[in-house]
Amino acid sequence: MNTPESDLCQIDRLSPRERRQSAILDAAESLFLEQGYERTSLAEIVKRSGGSLATLYELFGNKQGLLHAIATRWCDEAMLRSLDGEATGELSSVETLKAYAHRQSELMESPRAVALMRMLISESLRDREFALQIYRDLHVPALDELVELFAEWAATGRAEIDDPKAAARLFFDIVVGDSMLNTLMGVEEQWLDRDQIDWRLQPFLSHFKIR
Repeated sequence: MNTPESDLCQIDRLSPRERRQSAILDAAESLFLEQGYERTSLAEIVKRSGGSLATLYELFGNKQGLLHAIATRWCDEAMLRSLDGEATGELSSVETLKAYAHRQSELMESPRAVALMRMLISESLRDREFALQIYRDLHVPALDELVELFAEWAATGRAEIDDPKAAARLFFDIVVGDSMLNTLMGVEEQWLDRDQIDWRLQPFLSHFKIR
């Protein structure tokens, strides 16, 4: 598979340390997806990525650190945290929220995201501190961004939201809550389509008088 020209340019701008870090993450993610997180050893990751075990420990600490870094990188790549202000600036509040909901659903239903979520949940059940770290570093920033947006809409008359944090939590429950659970459990293979998401969002939009 050819590497896009934009990705090649980005790689060229990386320092040797950043290239080593990226190579280790690429190797770790590939092995985790191929044979599972538990069955992958650090020695296998080093063998595939090159370098040394000492460098891996220096950069990531341990295998949990690798999993956390992979999840963080995926969130950054997928722009999961961003409402993309430039793209939504010309949209109404309703259109902005629907576009964000559609993108959230599309990102989370990818096979890569589902596999990663299963690994994160499994490790979180084993280690509460890891669970809290993942929640704090991955979920909270996305939640806070939506809270800030809802608070702004309420202050400027674009919505009537008395509790932006509760509204943000409800929004995520509507868009990804049960779909994520059913997919992770293997009960359903397909998430909600755009029309179904819009149908679910209608009572939310009406209740908070989002304009």
